[in-house]
Amino acid sequence: MTIARIIEPAAAALDHTLASHRRATLWLVIVSLALFLPGFFTMQPMDRDEPRFAQATKQMLETGDLVAIRFQDEARNKKPVGIYWMQAAIVGAADALGLPQARTTIWLYRLVSLLGAASAVLLTYWTALAFVSRRNAFLAALLLASTVLLGVEARLAKTDAVILATVVGAMGALARFYFASKEPSGSDETSGKSLFLPFVFWTSIGLGLLIKGPITPMIAAFTVIALAIKDRSGRWLGATRPLPGLFWALALVVPWFILIMIATKGAFLADSVGADMLSKVGSGQESHGAPPGTYLAVFWATAWPMAPFVALAAPFAWAARKDPKVAFLLAWIVPAWILFEIVPTKLPHYVLPVYPALAILVALAAERGALAMDRKWSRPVLLMVPGLAFLLLVAGIGLAVWGQRLPGTATFAVMPFLLWLGLHLLRDIGRENLETSIIGGAALAGMTYVLIFSGILTSGPFDPFRLSPRLTESARLIAATLPNCPRLAPATVGYREPSLVFLTGTDLFMTDGAGAARFLDEAPCRIAFVEKRQEDAFKAALATDSTVSMADRISGINLNGGRNLDLGVYARRGPLR
Repeated sequence: MTIARIIEPAAAALDHTLASHRRATLWLVIVSLALFLPGFFTMQPMDRDEPRFAQATKQMLETGDLVAIRFQDEARNKKPVGIYWMQAAIVGAADALGLPQARTTIWLYRLVSLLGAASAVLLTYWTALAFVSRRNAFLAALLLASTVLLGVEARLAKTDAVILATVVGAMGALARFYFASKEPSGSDETSGKSLFLPFVFWTSIGLGLLIKGPITPMIAAFTVIALAIKDRSGRWLGATRPLPGLFWALALVVPWFILIMIATKGAFLADSVGADMLSKVGSGQESHGAPPGTYLAVFWATAWPMAPFVALAAPFAWAARKDPKVAFLLAWIVPAWILFEIVPTKLPHYVLPVYPALAILVALAAERGALAMDRKWSRPVLLMVPGLAFLLLVAGIGLAVWGQRLPGTATFAVMPFLLWLGLHLLRDIGRENLETSIIGGAALAGMTYVLIFSGILTSGPFDPFRLSPRLTESARLIAATLPNCPRLAPATVGYREPSLVFLTGTDLFMTDGAGAARFLDEAPCRIAFVEKRQEDAFKAALATDSTVSMADRISGINLNGGRNLDLGVYARRGPLR
């Protein structure tokens, strides 16, 4: 049996799926949810960035202050307010509707990223329609939806999936303006009478500014500059309605910007531009420095299963670089990629805004019959599609062995199908048509994500890494045994992850052993998580007549750094001395 016979029904179903744009977008939503939802509701808050964002949003809801962004008592002046407002709207609505523990339910905060990722897939389809046929536009969107990096960002309550949607929206409109300038007659969409594309473009720029500052306008500006240098003209930009459009984009941002500058007495600008953005440009921030070429090296993993198809499209991109459609995609990809490689701070998601352009480039090469499928190196490159799935499977098993736990039932249920499909892809990929290879790769990615996100990261093998949820649950159970203590105010020693703040409460007191001892001795209804290395100092500082004792013990592995931790959970069993 060949891969074509396995996947052929799905490829044939494309004819029915693509009978209308409405049907195509519906199926893209269904496929996106199938790819993004495994593990979405069950993964713990993933340290460190996700709980930082979620905690800042939670504090907005707790205080009613929707202007200032804070993590406990610290001002979080790194990103604008857009993502926090979106998260607050969803979590606040859930809380108002009576959803239990809505403010500490992390998947509610993730819904913004899920919507952002699905929107990015749909907008990639819309953008690709300016380059290729409906069929190939669908395949471009499918390639993006199945990539590892977008799948990760769709599951994390951060900015990156949403900012991707704003980038694709802006670039889809910009592409139509550019191509219309190459056609004397233009089109209804880009005519002087139509406001649709200018509205899409400038709204995307404004929302991008409100969510992550300069990223969206930077990608658009780099593209425009590259095309202007190539064509020695930028007159086509007049169709974007630059003056009213810029006014509209700024109108979305400036009111909040004025309020935050007043609230922080100008500190927001100094912190976000000076302490955050410029520090990333000048040096590797927060131990995330890496040399140029890093993104190219990790691209094969972060863009799986799309990456091998991009490699097959690379010769076409070079040969057709003067073609307006290819030139636009290269202007979108190359300047931004070079900048990200030069900047010392390296995080995998930084290059995500160029992934839609890479997916569309593959679709364009395929439509023109120019994918390098017959080169000697083509098949070894394509074998990376099933190959990486097997590596992820091995990594998952390795994680289970490290944690000395067995994978969950989802892992055992999916593993045979993953191996079966992977082996067929390993044998037949590249020998059949492109559609079967792409659909097979997306199907393999879906099974792999079920294995990793549902079978490994949220079940037995990951329990040793779930320190914050386990400590929080321990505190809840201990509180239930103490009279007149519906909740225990927490302190922590030797374990300071943001997820613990998010789950236990904004008032989490981070201290040393002696400080935790004083904290427990001073008032009732308190609890302390004390790491073993500091327990001697903690016990020595307790009052001689203290009724504090160890109520539980939680051991595991810190998700950041892989350090083994052993924490005693201490609470008072008697009255104050």
